Amino acid sequence: MNIRTRHDAIVRSLRRNGTATVDHLADEVGVSRRTVLRDISTLRDEGFVIHSDVGRGGGLQLDPQSIQTTARLSVPEVFALLISVAAMRAVGNLPFFDLADAGLEKIEKALPSDKVKDLRAFLERLYIGQLSPLQDLSDIGTMDPDLLPVFQSAFLNRRLIQFDYLDAKQRKTLRKVEPQAMLILPPLWYLVAWDPQRADFRHFRMDRISSPQAIEGASFRHRHVPFEDDVCPFSDLGQ
Repeated sequence: MNIRTRHDAIVRSLRRNGTATVDHLADEVGVSRRTVLRDISTLRDEGFVIHSDVGRGGGLQLDPQSIQTTARLSVPEVFALLISVAAMRAVGNLPFFDLADAGLEKIEKALPSDKVKDLRAFLERLYIGQLSPLQDLSDIGTMDPDLLPVFQSAFLNRRLIQFDYLDAKQRKTLRKVEPQAMLILPPLWYLVAWDPQRADFRHFRMDRISSPQAIEGASFRHRHVPFEDDVCPFSDLGQ
């Protein structure tokens, strides 16, 4: 059970039982008393109001009106929200984008400073454009859910990424590339990468990528990615 899952389990137990001892919570989530006490302190920092009754038989009680007031989203989760909003805005079907932007800004402010730095590094490599009306979308598929976390790890740590790629002629190849940017041409999403074997940039449709993984020990440098004039950075969107 990871930390986030354990915190959720503790909150659910307190809401369900009203009052619980530290020992009971420790047995329920499978950790030590010290770990539970540390978890309770973290939950309080996140905005949950948890009362403690001292003495024999005392326990912990969660205020029934208590809610979490700080974001617990990871950088890939926030990035996924941002690029989804950007994609919808690019095709003009997000009528409440001002509210969405305001909400995402609040989420960003709640992130730790190191996570904000990572998030901004991502956004500097996010580009939006318009898809050609002649593009054939009959074979569009779903994206591998592991792709974004792998891209995050590989991009931030400057590691090559490896994946199976199915091209338009249904030929599958194993590719090892440097993840340099992400391009959204709604409804298609592309991984823009430098291919060391071909010494050039390549665009990979993300719905044709499977089994992605970062390659340990293989590093690269971030390169300037050339785009067409009608493609703009995420930060310029709407300006």
